[in-house]
Amino acid sequence: MPAIDGERLLTDLYALREIGKYRTGVHRPTFSPQDIESRHWLVARLTAAGLRAEIDGIGNVYGFDPTPGPKLLLGSHLETQNHAGWLDGAMGVIFGLEVARALGKGIDVAAWADEEGHFGSFIGSRSYCGLLSEAEIDGCKFRDDGTPLRVALEKAGFAGRERLTIDPARTMGYMEAHIEQGAELEDKGLRIGVVTAIVGSHRFRIQFDGVQNHAGTTRMAIRKDAGVALVRFANAIYDRFPEVAGPRTVWTTGDITLDPGAPSIVPGGAEMVFQFRDTSPEILQTLSAELESLIAKANEGPCRVSIVHRGRSTPQAMNAGFQDALESAAAVHAGNAHQRMPSGAGHDAQILAERVPSCMMFVPSIGGISHHYTENTADEDLVLGCQVFADAAATILAG
Repeated sequence: MPAIDGERLLTDLYALREIGKYRTGVHRPTFSPQDIESRHWLVARLTAAGLRAEIDGIGNVYGFDPTPGPKLLLGSHLETQNHAGWLDGAMGVIFGLEVARALGKGIDVAAWADEEGHFGSFIGSRSYCGLLSEAEIDGCKFRDDGTPLRVALEKAGFAGRERLTIDPARTMGYMEAHIEQGAELEDKGLRIGVVTAIVGSHRFRIQFDGVQNHAGTTRMAIRKDAGVALVRFANAIYDRFPEVAGPRTVWTTGDITLDPGAPSIVPGGAEMVFQFRDTSPEILQTLSAELESLIAKANEGPCRVSIVHRGRSTPQAMNAGFQDALESAAAVHAGNAHQRMPSGAGHDAQILAERVPSCMMFVPSIGGISHHYTENTADEDLVLGCQVFADAAATILAG
């Protein structure tokens, strides 16, 4: 099996970390100046590795192997959440670059645009898979300030370029490496996680309509307080969901707003952003039905409750043969310190899995921390993980 260059790998990772550096992490939102700089930096590194590099019309970066024959595509993403970690996404891209250098041929590399969802949902990988329409692009806006995606692409210099799409005759499969973003591997003393499936998520904006009134003169008996209705509903979810959820189901109320949100006004409106995740389509459907039942019950109270937005992604199983290749490589380099496990976070691999056989591999996250600037992984785990990834890629390419 080809040996990776661990020092070269770490040099590239630490160089990329400097672009948009924030404390010990990175602030590199999609199509920010720092993100654009990182994409051009990657083009230069891919070109130096002998790949044909380009950025397409949605901002995806590609490094195509110019030699003949089928290719294995390796990738992840470069942009980050705001003021977040330096390895989330970036590690998988640089693993792809290093594996391409180590194997010499047969590897294409990709850095997908906006996996972190600043403008939309997996817009880069979905574009490559032919799942992103021009109409959807027209409607995408930056979540922090409302900048249209078309404007951002124009400013970045990517507008007018062709959006490349996958060629299944060329691409035999997709592999993605990632930090775990949890503490299971670390807690168990393990070094490699072979992903069995990626969760699907159901996402909702739930609205509560009451009556705005004076906080000092409105008697409690006649209030229609939208904020109270929201809190009671959130409590009802946390009481009911454990009774029907699976062992790895998670649910989150990630944002709450009150209208008008003033100390001396009974809120006339309220809204909560809610999601749940699982790898089982049946459990996701059960939870959706339970949510509807809770809404119906809540509507027996003084305020009107309704779902005003829905979004969802589908759980995706990873290819069994690719999992076997990763597990065999992990057994060689990590001994017994590996396991198969689901991914509780969404990744571009679940999009690519709709078009080609796909897999994912995890390395430990120190303290289980991610989406925060203190996110980190030990250098020795980065190097070992990349070697496991390279061995598995070589095995898959050999058929």
